[in-house]
Amino acid sequence: MARKTATDDLLAPVTLAVGQEDLLLDRAVQEVVAAARAADADTDVRDLTSDALQPGTLAELTSPSLFAERKVVIVRNSQDLSADTVKDVKGYLGAPAEEITLVLLHAGGAKGKGLLDAARKAGAREVACPKMTKPADRLAFVRQEFRATGRSATPEACQSLVDAIGSDLRELASACAQLVADIEGTIDESVVARYYTGRAEASSFTVADRAVEGRAAEALEALRWAMSTGVAPVLITSALAQGVRSIGKLASAPRGARPGDLARELGMPPWKIDRVRQQMRGWTADGVAAALTAVAEADAGVKGGGDDPEYALEKAVVAVARAARSRA
Repeated sequence: MARKTATDDLLAPVTLAVGQEDLLLDRAVQEVVAAARAADADTDVRDLTSDALQPGTLAELTSPSLFAERKVVIVRNSQDLSADTVKDVKGYLGAPAEEITLVLLHAGGAKGKGLLDAARKAGAREVACPKMTKPADRLAFVRQEFRATGRSATPEACQSLVDAIGSDLRELASACAQLVADIEGTIDESVVARYYTGRAEASSFTVADRAVEGRAAEALEALRWAMSTGVAPVLITSALAQGVRSIGKLASAPRGARPGDLARELGMPPWKIDRVRQQMRGWTADGVAAALTAVAEADAGVKGGGDDPEYALEKAVVAVARAARSRA
């Protein structure tokens, strides 16, 4: 989610949107434009790429209007501005024009850092739009998307949606909007599965999750759905192996350790620690060993060692589910 400075006046003379997450950058622009048009429906919006802002262009765009119209000037990829244009922008930052909002989009790296520093020094309103590389960040984003619409979604539904869609924030936002539009009441995991289980990644991990939870019938149903939608068998064996290994890792970790410490030690995000902790009930060390053996056999089967990959996967799923109930 975009993070904003404490003084969050959408019509501040200068807004600085910093980062490389395109969806958040676009939203930062849209918020300013919407606020400007709410104040003046006739607001003139100029959306420019860095190469379109030549020396002298900013002065022309921000010169006083005969009709004192409100204007929003957007400069994308401002880190790529030429040295002469940067001088123009820095000069403008010292004395911004009334009724004009300048929006600078900047990648935030070392390139063009002088302009970034100058805008901050001038007191620009800043919106952080960092690339969301961590699953936990994307999960928080999905939760916020539902919260912003006043709708309720279960933690399992949010996690399933992230698992299904992946890292594309635009797709995640679109999926949230679709679910909000189509579904009444609380959005739960079954709803997400109905809409998005057809995706390969979601399907394979759904099979693995149900198997390591000891829910054999549901795991087999998910497996048949995955196979019918063209999910590669090797993705399913990989997901099964990952699920069982996660159980083994957490089971052997020090008891009482905090999720954050475990995440660093085991190489898992904190949200996954919580999920695996719930899934590991009923598992024993012997069960983990048996499940890993079954998955290895299935992996060999789907990679050419057997005649029927689907049967090999079914055997593995049943074996994993049985191992999940190995503790009496």
